[in-house]
Order: sequence, then structure tokens, then C-alpha cells
Amino acid sequence: MKLRDRGLAVFVIILWGINFTVIKFGINEMSPMLLVTLRYIFATLPAIFFVKRPDTNWKYIVAYGLAVGVGQFSCLFYAEYIGMPAGVASVVLQAQAFFTILLAGVLFKERIGAGQIAGLIVACMGLILISGSIGAQGGGTVIPGKAFLLTIIAALFWGISNIIIRYASKEAEEQGKNLNMFNMVIWSSSVPPIPMMMAALIIDKPVQVWYQLSHINVLALFSILYLAFFATLIGYGLWSTLLAKYPASKIAPLSLLVPVVGLTTAQKLLGEKLTTIQWIGGLIIIFGLLISNFSNLLRNTCFKNFGKSKI
Repeated sequence: MKLRDRGLAVFVIILWGINFTVIKFGINEMSPMLLVTLRYIFATLPAIFFVKRPDTNWKYIVAYGLAVGVGQFSCLFYAEYIGMPAGVASVVLQAQAFFTILLAGVLFKERIGAGQIAGLIVACMGLILISGSIGAQGGGTVIPGKAFLLTIIAALFWGISNIIIRYASKEAEEQGKNLNMFNMVIWSSSVPPIPMMMAALIIDKPVQVWYQLSHINVLALFSILYLAFFATLIGYGLWSTLLAKYPASKIAPLSLLVPVVGLTTAQKLLGEKLTTIQWIGGLIIIFGLLISNFSNLLRNTCFKNFGKSKI
């Protein structure tokens, strides 16, 4: 990768890592369902009037918007609202990689390698440790069980959204088209606002929603704009640009650095503290992801070098 592109990749990782702390700022000022609604309103407007609709079927645009906006982020925002630490959320959400692997194995009949299974088992051990169910004492941040479960469900929806993109990309390729992910993000962002606003009106009641909108403060506005423009449009825009220039095997693993930024930011800005066991659990999850992502590459490299040595 060129030095400039490496810098852009690091910039995106920082944006996405800080994202979890910004969510916590936002939900301290307004209800999580309303925050999701406003995030996607600002992410899609006015950009949708200047960006061409992605060259794919509407069913994929709608399904992707529902999976990410309604499924993933409503669960994540509400999880943080009821006590999920921002830093831990940045780690646990990476379980999406394993949901993606499992779903791809079932739906696309892709072979799940031994290394991927090993990585899944290792990461599950890490999840048990970071959840606080073992060694919860020691002054660390308490993680409510419901909040932890909602974050896992958010990761599942992220995995589902990845599969939707796989279907959309595969169909576009068969038709000789190219799926532009930046355009996909903007147009799919038009899907969540209506169902999420309905959820906000049901959960928070119309009077409370109106009060929050009419009394919005600077911190809430900052959170909305950061989530819409920096985390969504700029983050996905730059990331999709890098994916278009380089093989996915070079770009995708860099996202494993997001939890490092997420944990550090939450510790510095929110004062979140984890027990030693929880820190170990986070490291084990990242180690499991590394095993899953690089096991095939390492095996192929070893076989290649072994073959050369025979010659």
C-alpha cells in the first residue's frame, strides 16, 4: 500500500474506534432510537440527491438498510444505553466476522477451514472472559447480561448485512455491473429513519420525542453529525475506496485495530475500567480473529514455500 493510503486506512480506523465513545455521548443526551433515526437522516440527506442509486436491486438496498440501521445499530445503541461499555462493545462487535463465516458456509456452501473453526473457539473463550461472567470482581466495569446479549445480536445483524452485500455483489457481477459501496451506504441510509422513528415514538412517547428534538444540545448535535458524516459517510467512503484499489486480504484485517482505538478512547474519555481478566478476554478475541483471518494465508504460504524447497 502507498504511504498515503496507509494513512487513510489509519484515519478510518481511528474514526470507527472513536465512534463507540461518541455513541455513548449521544445516548446520554437523547434516547437511542431517536439517535439512530437522526444519524441516518443526516447520512442520507442531502447526499442522496447528488449520488447515483447503486446498480443493484431495490430489495438489496432495503434489506441492507434494515440489517445495518434497524438491526445492528438499534441493538448496539440500546445496549450502550442500558450499560454496555463503549470499549467492550468495540471488541464484542467484531464477532460479526464469525457470523459472516458461518452464514457464508450455510448460504454459499463455502468451506469453513480448521483455522476458522479454531479462531471461533478461541474468540468464544474471550467473549466469556470479557463478559464478566468469570472473575467479575476487581473494580472493572460491570456489564449487564442483556446489554452484552444485544451487542452479540448487533454483531449477528452486521454479519447478515455482509451476506446481503455478497448476494448483491454476486448478482451485479453476473450482470457485468459494479456495486459501488459508498452509493449503497447513502441510499440504504434512507431505509432506517421511518422504522426507527416509529420505534422512538412507541418507546419514548411522542411528547418525549418532541421535547428531545426541541431541546437538542451541542453534545447531542455533535454526536449525530459525527455518526452521520465521519463514521458513516467519510468512514465508509474511504474504506470502500481502499477496497477498490487493493485486495480485500490487505484491507479487511486492518479493521481488527478498531477495538484497540475503541478501548483506549473509552478508557481516556469515559473512564471505563476493565478487570485484568476482561483485558485478557479482549486480547483473546482479537487473537481468535487473527487466527480466523490469517490461518488460510499462512497455510498457503507454508505449502508454497515447501513446494519451492522440494524443487
